[in-house]
Amino acid sequence: MLRTEARTAAAALAEFSAAIAWSRLPAVVRSRTQELVLDFVGVALRGSRASSSAPVLAVAQRLGAGKGASLIGRDAFASAPWAALANAAGAHALELDDVTSRSSLHPGVVVIPAVLAVAEELRRSPTRVLEAIVAGYEVVIRVGDALNAESAYRRGFHPTGVAGVFGAAIAAGRLLELDVDGLIRALGIAGTMASGSLEYLSDGSWTKRLNPGWAAHSGIVAAHLASEGFVAPASALEGRHGLLRGYTDEPRPELLTRGLGGSFAIMSVSIKPYACCRYNHGLIDGVLQLRRAHRLRPEDVERIRLGVLSGGALLVAEPIDEKRAPRNVVDAQFSAPFAAAVALARGSAGLDDYTQANVDDPEIRALMSRTDCHRDPDLDASYPDHWPATIDMRLQDGRELSVRISDPTGEPANPIRSQELRKKFLGLASATIGDEVARELADRCLGLELEPDLERFTSLLRETQPDPSESDRTS
Repeated sequence: MLRTEARTAAAALAEFSAAIAWSRLPAVVRSRTQELVLDFVGVALRGSRASSSAPVLAVAQRLGAGKGASLIGRDAFASAPWAALANAAGAHALELDDVTSRSSLHPGVVVIPAVLAVAEELRRSPTRVLEAIVAGYEVVIRVGDALNAESAYRRGFHPTGVAGVFGAAIAAGRLLELDVDGLIRALGIAGTMASGSLEYLSDGSWTKRLNPGWAAHSGIVAAHLASEGFVAPASALEGRHGLLRGYTDEPRPELLTRGLGGSFAIMSVSIKPYACCRYNHGLIDGVLQLRRAHRLRPEDVERIRLGVLSGGALLVAEPIDEKRAPRNVVDAQFSAPFAAAVALARGSAGLDDYTQANVDDPEIRALMSRTDCHRDPDLDASYPDHWPATIDMRLQDGRELSVRISDPTGEPANPIRSQELRKKFLGLASATIGDEVARELADRCLGLELEPDLERFTSLLRETQPDPSESDRTS
């Protein structure tokens, strides 16, 4: 392991990141990295059709005019910072992008669009791309771990945006070929750019989707400023006025560097099967399990009681009257009662289930009105390393059913199989680029290390086929 004594955390992270070499990474890390590229590209392609993506794409083309980097899902380009912003915001619209449990954030939706945009603009090789992704994931996850998501949530901050800028800065810095001192400066600059508010929860607006985009954009800018010698504090993370003093009341600074070099944070990443906040996924797994086992219909259920993690209660369960009455798709994505109701009524909780039609459906709304949520201390005991959930149902015939989910589908302890990941990708990508191109792109994502350059890969990201019905899919 790397020694981290008597150094700032930024110095330790920069040194580690600068030393990453694709050929020396374990095979499982190389394989997982390319799987996460596949997952991101799928959600980015489909997310480019979300209603919230149109204004972001328009601004990216207006302010970032030029043939720098591909706008995913559009036959268009923008400069790298603006392409990264648009591609990240589009991907995050679906609530299907990858996530980590301990840090409760979405690393891929910040790091990968930043890397792809900078690499395309600078014509970097696929192996340099993959090295930068591994470095970016390591940094954003460690910063998120130290931030302590539950505490940051209470302060009103979105960890993906706040921590994400550091991962984007280190990844972009790798592609700009910064030395260790340059990477430290990039992290220092990122510290003054970190942002991301949770106020979208008040009215179901779109600003959460912008948070990873701004983090990706700002990280690229930070790396470029560092490349020009801009001076920044090396103690931006743990210093007296640093990130961990300003954005959280219960920081865990030791997690910035603990075990650095002994394992890779990217291996802790989960892939999401359901199109909603990760705190809902264990609940959905449990409802689907009970539905299948007992052939349940909505009219069979008198009452549903959901045991939720305290760490996510503010996002998906409280205040309960609001969570029982979502107004739009964003509200529904962050509603535990909706997650349980749509899973019971439809037998699934995918992108096609998170629609305004289902939000307004009388049967689903009736189920939500019969759903309660409670914080469960027994669940909290294993958080944040595990995200368990409990579901208790009382049926109309008097029976009572219960199930506990220890690890939601997609966690490293309960992984999605390779064929399921490919199916997820094809389901998302085919709607935007067609079946044949989607299959080719899947192969190229999973074999990115073998590509001679990025030209064919990025050209496929710009393939499109019109589908106007997508415009209101995730309004």
